[in-house]
Amino acid sequence: MASAALREELECAICLSVYTDPVMLRCGHNFCRGCINRALDTQDGSRYYSCPECRKRFKVRPALHRNIKLRNIVENFLSAQPDEEEDSGIFCTYCVDFPVPAVKSCLHCEVSLCDKHLRAHKKSPEHVLCDPTTSLEDRKCSVHNRILEYYCTEDSACVCVSCRLDGDHWGHQVETLDEASEKKKRALRDVLQKLMTQKDETEKRVRSVQVHRQKSRDKAKYSTEKVVALFRVLRKRLEDLEKKVLSDINKQAMEISSKYNEVIRQLEIKKDDLTKKVHRIEELCNMTDPLTVLQESDTGDTGDTEDRHDSKDGGERERHDNQLHDGGDLDVASISHTLHTGLSDIIPGVNVHFYMQDAEDIILDINTAANDLHLSDDEKTASWSDKNQSRPETPERFQCSQVLSSQSFSSGRHYWEVDVRKSHGWIVGVGYPSIDRRGDQSLIGGNDKSWGLVRDDNQYSVVHDCTVIGLPDNISSAKIRIYLDYEAGQISFYDICAPIRHLHTFTATFTEPLHAVLGVGGGCVKICSGN
Repeated sequence: MASAALREELECAICLSVYTDPVMLRCGHNFCRGCINRALDTQDGSRYYSCPECRKRFKVRPALHRNIKLRNIVENFLSAQPDEEEDSGIFCTYCVDFPVPAVKSCLHCEVSLCDKHLRAHKKSPEHVLCDPTTSLEDRKCSVHNRILEYYCTEDSACVCVSCRLDGDHWGHQVETLDEASEKKKRALRDVLQKLMTQKDETEKRVRSVQVHRQKSRDKAKYSTEKVVALFRVLRKRLEDLEKKVLSDINKQAMEISSKYNEVIRQLEIKKDDLTKKVHRIEELCNMTDPLTVLQESDTGDTGDTEDRHDSKDGGERERHDNQLHDGGDLDVASISHTLHTGLSDIIPGVNVHFYMQDAEDIILDINTAANDLHLSDDEKTASWSDKNQSRPETPERFQCSQVLSSQSFSSGRHYWEVDVRKSHGWIVGVGYPSIDRRGDQSLIGGNDKSWGLVRDDNQYSVVHDCTVIGLPDNISSAKIRIYLDYEAGQISFYDICAPIRHLHTFTATFTEPLHAVLGVGGGCVKICSGN
C-alpha cells in the first residue's frame, strides 16, 4: 500500500506515468520535461501560458527548472521495483505447501531458495548462487550443460569451464564473469557519463533556443507595436491633411459660388428691366392712337439710345467676365501645392527609420578623452570637470572637451542613444579616427571628418564642415538617438519622445570607419547601454 501511494505521488499529471526527467514550474508543480514542453508548445501564440494543473498564468513561456531531488527519488523508487516484483513472482522450490518468496537461485541445482532453505543449502564451490531467476537454462552452456563461469574476450562470449579447457575456446584469453562484468560496467559508466554530458548540453541548447525564440517573439511584438504606432501617426497626419485640403476646397468653392451668385443677381435685375421694356414696347406696337405712340419717350428706339444701351451692356458684360476670370474657377494649383507639401512633410516628420536591430553597446575610449572630462567606471558617462584628470598627453587625446568611442563601424546599420538631460551644453555625433585632436579644427562638425548635433544655450543645430543648420528649439533635450547607415552614407538624429521625431539626416560618402563622438560643456552625458 505504501508503495502504491508513493507511486501515485510520483506520477506526472499529464501522462499519468512515473516522472521522466521531472522539471518544476514557478507555481511549484512538477511534470515530465517532454510532457510540459508539448503542453506549452500548444499554447504558443496564445495571450498567456498556464500551468496544466493549477492554471496559474504566465505572460512569457515559463522556464523549466530540473527537480534533482525528485529525480533521485524516482530513480530510487524504480530501482526498487524490479526486486519487489521478483520477490513476489519467484518462490522457493521447497516450500510447496505455503509459497515463500525466494532470495537466491542455485544454478548447479536449478532451484530457488528462501532464507530458511538457503541456510541448509550446500556451500560447495559447484553450487553457484545468484539473484532469484526462472531462466536457469540461460545461465548454462548449451553445449556442455554446465554453468557459465567465464567470459571469452576474444569471442565476446560467456563460456563454461569445459569450453575453456577442451572446447572451442581452449587457449583463449578469458576472465571471470565478475571481472568481465566490472570492466563492461566501467566502460558503460564512461559512456553514461558522456551521454549525460551530451544530454545536459542538449538541454542547455534547448533552453538557449527557447530563449532566442522568446526574444524573437518579443522583437516581433515590439516591432508590431512600433509599426501600429507609426501607421497610427501616419493616419492621423493624413486625416489632418485631408481635412485641411477639403477645407481649402470648400472655402474656395464658397467664394466662387458667392461671386457667381452676385453676377446672377445683377443679370436677373437686368433681365427683369428688359422684360418690362419689352412688355411696354409690345403695348405701344398694339396701340391704334398715333398720338399716344409718339408721346411715349422711354422706349429705347432711337439711335443714340441704342448706342448707349449697347455701350452699357458691353461694359456690364466685360465687368462680369472679369469677375468670373479673376475668381470664377477652383485654384487647382494652390490645392495641389498644399497637398504635395503636406505629404512631403509627413514622411520626414515621423520615425520612418524602423530599427529592427538592438542598440549598440558603446563604450568610451579613455585614451582619447580630454583631461577636463571624467569618465565613469563603465566608460559610458562623460562628465565635465574643472579638475585636470592628469592623463598622459598623447597624439590621440583631445585638448577640447571631447571623447571618441572604442568601437568603430565600417559597414552595416547601427544606432545608439545618448542621455543628455543632465547637461545644458553638449554635442553628439560621429567622426573619423583621423580627426584632429588639437585646435578649432578638432571640434565636432568644425571639419569635414565629423558630423554633430549641438545644444548651446537652448539653441539646437546640426553642424558639418563648419556649416551650421539651425533646428527648432522644442526638442525634448532628454535623449538623442544617432542612426548610422554606412552603405547608404546616412547619419540621422532623432529626438526620443512620443512619437520619436526625426531631426536631421546628413548624407555623405564615407571613406573611413566611423566612431561615436561626444563633447560636454557642462554636467554629464551618458551613452545608453545596448538591449
